[in-house]
Amino acid sequence: MSRSRRNDISAVTEHEPEHTRAAPHRPPTSSDNAAPVMVKLTPPFEVRLSQFFWIVSFAVGAFAAVYLFVLREELLPLIEKVARTVADDRSDATYTSAADILFWIVFGTLVGILLTQITLLVSFTSRRPNVRWWQLGTLMLLAVVVTLSPEWVALGDHGAQFQATIAAQTGLVVLALLCSILPRAIRWSARRVDVRRGLSQGSGSADL
Repeated sequence: MSRSRRNDISAVTEHEPEHTRAAPHRPPTSSDNAAPVMVKLTPPFEVRLSQFFWIVSFAVGAFAAVYLFVLREELLPLIEKVARTVADDRSDATYTSAADILFWIVFGTLVGILLTQITLLVSFTSRRPNVRWWQLGTLMLLAVVVTLSPEWVALGDHGAQFQATIAAQTGLVVLALLCSILPRAIRWSARRVDVRRGLSQGSGSADL
């Protein structure tokens, strides 16, 4: 080939656009079929509302127990009078002991119910099974105390205030239990744990 011919081909080649090759397809780095990952999701609104009512009931119950303890010296003579109506042929020391025992039974029951409900709320938050039945049991026991208190310790000028306080505590417990048996709260407890697949950003919230 002559030199002039080679120069012409080179000149044409220099003016032709370069064609780049398309990048090869790369496999995805993630898969929709990834292993499930345990996450901590926000409980549904019904569960949080139930927890709120429980916490308020704890505050009211603690106030009722402290209020009853403060009224102890005032209530003991009144409880003695109630004991005398049952049997009036006993010694004064017997009535004093009976009044003291009755007071501490009611006080201890209130404190025991309160501590048990706090423990059960922790179990409910951890989604332990059958917790609601135990919570219902504490409600029934509290209802018995509310029913019998006017005859036992809710006496005198301040008795009505104490009775109203423990009645309010019982009402808050009822609201807490009602919220905890709503459908989304039941499903939240039944799941036991929250899971998601893959490593997606943000865990979101549950049942909003």
